[in-house]
Amino acid sequence: MWFSYLSHRRACRDKQRERAERIASLKPIYHEPLTSQDKEILSRSVSSLVAAVQTSSLSPPDILVAYSKKALQAHAQTNCLTEVMIASAENWASTANRSGPLAGVPVSLKDLVSVKGWDSSMGYSALVGKPMAADGALVRLLRDAGAVPFVKTNVPMTMLSLESTNDVFGSTDNPHKKGYTSGGSSAGEAVLLALGAARLAIGTDVAGSVRAPAHFSGVYSIKSSMYRFLKQGSASSMPGQEGVPATHSPMTRTLEDLETFWRAVFQMKPWVLRIPWRDVKLPEDRPIRWGVLWDDGVVKPSPACARALRTVTAILEKNGHEVVTLKCPSPYEGLQIASQLLLADGGKTASKNHRAFESNDAGMTSAFRGLRLPYFVVKLYAWYYRYIRRDPIYAGLIDTHYEKTVQEFYALIAQREDYRSRWFKVWRDAEVEGRQGDEGVDFILTVPNSLPAVPHGGMRHGWKACGYTFLFNLLDYSAGVMPITHVDATADALPRTFRPRNAIERNYYRMYDASAMEGLPIGVQIVGRRLEEERVLEGMKLIERLLREAGAGYVGLPL
Repeated sequence: MWFSYLSHRRACRDKQRERAERIASLKPIYHEPLTSQDKEILSRSVSSLVAAVQTSSLSPPDILVAYSKKALQAHAQTNCLTEVMIASAENWASTANRSGPLAGVPVSLKDLVSVKGWDSSMGYSALVGKPMAADGALVRLLRDAGAVPFVKTNVPMTMLSLESTNDVFGSTDNPHKKGYTSGGSSAGEAVLLALGAARLAIGTDVAGSVRAPAHFSGVYSIKSSMYRFLKQGSASSMPGQEGVPATHSPMTRTLEDLETFWRAVFQMKPWVLRIPWRDVKLPEDRPIRWGVLWDDGVVKPSPACARALRTVTAILEKNGHEVVTLKCPSPYEGLQIASQLLLADGGKTASKNHRAFESNDAGMTSAFRGLRLPYFVVKLYAWYYRYIRRDPIYAGLIDTHYEKTVQEFYALIAQREDYRSRWFKVWRDAEVEGRQGDEGVDFILTVPNSLPAVPHGGMRHGWKACGYTFLFNLLDYSAGVMPITHVDATADALPRTFRPRNAIERNYYRMYDASAMEGLPIGVQIVGRRLEEERVLEGMKLIERLLREAGAGYVGLPL
């Protein structure tokens, strides 16, 4: 045990020294202030950068210098970088495919994305100094498209938290407010995008890991359905876990860049599923019907997040769209099924590389501790909350929080499929028995999380409050997040009449303080059916256009 602890401390120290040395050893130009040319490059959209490279008016090395400078500045502010690949990226930029759909554009990668010769430690000290033997499939595709991977970014150990902290690399700050989380598990990606230190980033999502950072940090993302976006060859904290599909998904600074990224990737024909990128037009002969999930029954959206959602529904109704309250199966039932499937092994796989005395996220520490309790203690604890505390919501989650047998796992898969089949009925024109038909919806609108970004350590209780994103992983729906506004201390104050309905809501709302959170971004989530990423993008574009026309477009951090 002590040998493991000493090895852990040594690995953390060595990795942090390695990162610092890689930054210090870069050419002097990377440590200089941004020039006017750098700023001009950073202000360009991805499509503009690609066009400039393809016509030889800009070179990939010049673009790399601008984004590397900005990334180092972002890291100094937020501690977002893990692997600093800039020196190697110089060669990659010089040899980049200058006719590809992403010609010369730097791309940031979540730490688990495999790059040959570089670690994908994911914050586990046991995986430090074990470089990947080959590029993952997505990295190969990006290189073929002309893109230039240049940094990898921070994550939470286990990849199961909405906050990114670990002993190897430390905690990553929110780009808008120090002391607050930037989300998880794709936190570092969101930070670079929000600060203008990248325009394209790759994250992953199993319970909200690209959508929560997009919401907390004020950027854009669409969680793909399973197999729509390449993931083969990447590292994983839970290899083989498919009870709740985990997907690789793009994140960007702007909505225009998000569309460019999706189209560029599919131009390279990444045929896991033989579904090319499709041009989608939203209906023009009838109102589009938006079904709103106002409350998941577990944690009510905070005044700030509810205001962002009402802002969107109001602008849609003003422009002739139909907004209805979503009639759907219980989101709480989905949370029960998803939470059991994700940790059906009792957390053993995610803990396999965890060394003695190695810190874990506060929420996951609590979750894994609970999974190790004797079965009768779990049942007794659930009984206490159900009958003594009169809290059936929390009791229902505690009651099933234990390692499952194979037989129980199979039963959960059957429950998942039955639950999915009941959700088919909410959609317009769904060809299933009992469908709502013309009463069905075209899109689902909801919050990405009930709160804006929370202070560091907030996931001690916040991991139980991820239902607004986790639900759509269970259903394998395409789901996008876009920023709408910022927290306002006056407009978003918590009413004195607020009374929490359960322990999860009570503990999570302890962190809600509109005055302290003022200025933090707030997003909304736009959801479509499975494998409808193009349609979700069109829904996001519609909302952004209407908001801008009304003079209410989102304003992010300046470059």
